[in-house]
Amino acid sequence: MLTVASLSRNELNKRLAGVGLVVRTGPFVSRIHSPIAQIADGIALLYGDYPLVDENGFADFHVNMRRSAGLRRWYKPQVRFDLDGHEPFEPLPEAHAFPMLEWALNWCISTRAHSWLTVHAAVVERNGLAAILPAPPGSGKSTLCAALVNRGWRLLSDELAMFRLADARLVPVPRPVSLKNRSIEVIRNYVPDAVFSVPVGNTTKGTVAHLKAPSESIARADETAQPAWIVFPKYESGAATSLVPIPHARAFFRVAENAFNYSHMGAAGFQTLTAVIDGCASYDFRYSNIDEAIALFAALERPRQ
Repeated sequence: MLTVASLSRNELNKRLAGVGLVVRTGPFVSRIHSPIAQIADGIALLYGDYPLVDENGFADFHVNMRRSAGLRRWYKPQVRFDLDGHEPFEPLPEAHAFPMLEWALNWCISTRAHSWLTVHAAVVERNGLAAILPAPPGSGKSTLCAALVNRGWRLLSDELAMFRLADARLVPVPRPVSLKNRSIEVIRNYVPDAVFSVPVGNTTKGTVAHLKAPSESIARADETAQPAWIVFPKYESGAATSLVPIPHARAFFRVAENAFNYSHMGAAGFQTLTAVIDGCASYDFRYSNIDEAIALFAALERPRQ
């Protein structure tokens, strides 16, 4: 199977500027068009292990990352995202092009992929059992996720927990992990050989960099996982590491609040989420020490059915 890394840089640039780079991430195929150097740089650095798809074949999403026209092409150049001619985002400075691509791909899935119940959460797996980490920005979710996947856990996603309706199993979408502000340096120090995109400052989320997904996680993107734990993380400076069980009913409503399409799915969404909650142990988690957090996750017990 050919991967993005099998392309020369000239061929990568040619595809991006021409018919599009057609790449598979989990169950999705995206056709990415862009003449912007930052897009090619980010893809070459972080997407080398992802499989290429026949450029004449079907793609779920046709993503176009282009420059603004007119004077903006020369004065404070901007990048625009459109999906099939629709522009859901405001233009951003061209330096923000690669983070914008990642946000655009997340938007495509969260707004268009309704064959799964999709929740805003990181997901990691070990020994066939998955921990789901739903949390708002600033909670330390992505920092914890990045640390776990560099200590023996498989990355299913940093942003999207996707539950299969037939059996409530988790479908992987392993893509680069988005880290912000202080978290970038924390993970650089914790994983010295980690591969990061160039940090981009002054975004709406502060300074952003993306961490390359582990090659093994990408290679196992067809392997679903059994939900086992729902952990609502919260980083608090100086806080003692604590894991507190919470009732199923409270966990249900908190996960539903983090879902992108729960209300859209009606009865199917309710039944799927009920199955997930019934099969998982749910917790509130506070931490400030990453090593203690890793040790606690390693000691999680299989839920009783």
